[in-house]
Amino acid sequence: MSEPVRNRLVSVRRRLHRHPEPAWREFTTTARLVDEIRSIGVDELAVGSAAYDPADRMAVPDADLEPWRERARERGVDEDLLEQLSGGTTGAVAVVERGEGPAIGLRVDIDGLFIEESTDGEHVPAAEGFRSEIDGTMHACGHDAHMTWGLAALEAIAESDFSGRLVVFFQPAEETGGGGCPMAKSEYADGLDYLLAVHVGLDHPTGEVVAGIEKPLAMCHVDATIEGTSAHAGKAPNKGANAMHAMGTAIENAYGIPRHSDGMTRVNIGKAEAGTASNVIAERAHMEAEARGETTELMAYTKRRLERTIRSAAELHGCRAEVDVVSESPRADSDPELQQIVSDVAGGVAGIERVLPAADFGASEDATFLMERVQDDGGLASYLIVGTDHPTSHHTPTFDVDERSLTHGVDVLVETIRELERRHPVPREDNE
Repeated sequence: MSEPVRNRLVSVRRRLHRHPEPAWREFTTTARLVDEIRSIGVDELAVGSAAYDPADRMAVPDADLEPWRERARERGVDEDLLEQLSGGTTGAVAVVERGEGPAIGLRVDIDGLFIEESTDGEHVPAAEGFRSEIDGTMHACGHDAHMTWGLAALEAIAESDFSGRLVVFFQPAEETGGGGCPMAKSEYADGLDYLLAVHVGLDHPTGEVVAGIEKPLAMCHVDATIEGTSAHAGKAPNKGANAMHAMGTAIENAYGIPRHSDGMTRVNIGKAEAGTASNVIAERAHMEAEARGETTELMAYTKRRLERTIRSAAELHGCRAEVDVVSESPRADSDPELQQIVSDVAGGVAGIERVLPAADFGASEDATFLMERVQDDGGLASYLIVGTDHPTSHHTPTFDVDERSLTHGVDVLVETIRELERRHPVPREDNE
């Protein structure tokens, strides 16, 4: 058996940091997780399509999967495992079954981002030799830390006298909102009494813990393709239908979608491409956008308006638009009963200097699918934040975590799981 994960948190995190893989391409990442989980020894391990129904996935790329699978093969990933991950069915679920007691879920995300990591000598991963080895991709949101927490918590519970059921979801495709839904619909989410999800940092410093987020924004990702008619821009511009002009109109009008009196809404066009040459009327344009809302209903309102805006702009310019909602996630708030337990536990963890009972999230997360599933079934859920000093913001080339927070996160998660075991069933508050 390998050295316990708890004794090598930093090396595990750094190894994962070196090989980030984006959504549904986490072949090597999943293989490394599987190796660690098998070394720990669990009662059940489901990998890829055994962990969820592939048909429930969202935001699966049409192409680009095979080069990542081949890279994993070149790095020595077992062929049988690669077969289980075919088609980008990445991720895993590990279960520790220890008799009577609560059923507790822990969700950690595993994907990286399409960001080129800094080579600056003051960037710790570059200076200490664990910078991303894959050009154009990095762990710029701390998912390497999250996976390390998941493994260490799994190991600690597996080796303890815990009584109950622990299910750890190593979820792919969080950054695209594509992996939470299939995990939530899977059999492994059945009957959970409690669900913990966790994130590092988010502008909370090392030594601070947020016991549960509130007001995450419901979100959807929207892809749109506008088809027009090409023509010579000088000789016969009147014979074209300008897809680029239509896209420009759609972008301008999207930012003019009326805000809603019931709460906050957001819309953003994050990527736009069109045209082939300066003297050609563009016949095709593509854009990637998102809509968010303070509630699931407000997100749906903004999504409908965005879709209508794009189609109307295309029609105005004699073009046609295909609009595809590639993924979406609901709003789900942390339960105060579970937040209180996390607060009580975190206050006694060495190195934790400040505990916030709650904080507004202000962003979006597809862990809300699992939270909502557990809550709808009568359980409790909380999304906690373990602070870390990060030199720059998440999703930047110089993002990094303070590795002291690795121990903090493990201790908070393990002690919360054990406290839930002791207090189960946790009584619900009278919301009235």
